[in-house]
Amino acid sequence: MKHAKIYLALIVSIALLTLSCTTVPVTGRRQLNFIPANTMLSMSYQQYSQFIKSNKLSTDQTKTRQVTDVGRKIQRAVEQYFSENGMADRKKDYDWEFNLVKSKDVNAWCMPGGKVVFYTGILPYTRNEDGVAVVMGHEIAHAVAAHGNERMSHMLAVQFGGLALSVALAQRPGETQGLWMAAFGLGAQVGLLLPFSRLHEYEADRLGLTFIGKLGKLGTGSHFITYDM
Repeated sequence: MKHAKIYLALIVSIALLTLSCTTVPVTGRRQLNFIPANTMLSMSYQQYSQFIKSNKLSTDQTKTRQVTDVGRKIQRAVEQYFSENGMADRKKDYDWEFNLVKSKDVNAWCMPGGKVVFYTGILPYTRNEDGVAVVMGHEIAHAVAAHGNERMSHMLAVQFGGLALSVALAQRPGETQGLWMAAFGLGAQVGLLLPFSRLHEYEADRLGLTFIGKLGKLGTGSHFITYDM
């Protein structure tokens, strides 16, 4: 009986892996992704709204405008990429927002659905519009490549035995919140992300450069050099 249960579990696991794989744009890598897109979007909007309410937005209008303006340009580049690569239907999954929060942390991220946040602490390093574009293109690429979904899928499988996200939220809300923060770069659980970090960063670099390459010249007059990686 015990062996039968193990065998059944293996069959279910294999079926789940087979049915839950998606393909990463540009690289074509197959990835585990068993959380429904609408579930990810719903939680993303909820978490983003909560984050914005609990953090202070920057009052520097010039810097805020810079982040927003660059964001809109990359938004158009992403939408162009979708249209050119047979993914126009994915545009409906994005409700873009770009915000700059007042924080010394050197950080930026993009949640599913195009919810982008820059921290003022990263701006001394980005320096200008071009730098903001490079960082933002990279972060948006993580969202387009569904890296957060992949991380959440793996972490739910490892830590919660494959519980559905909705069930995990209901039964273990605190831990699930921690996994979400880790998956999208808001937390400090670096160890959870190490198996994916290099691969995801490489893919985000490639895809981000693809988006940036569609921008041409930005406000500073600099040109981006695109190349095959």
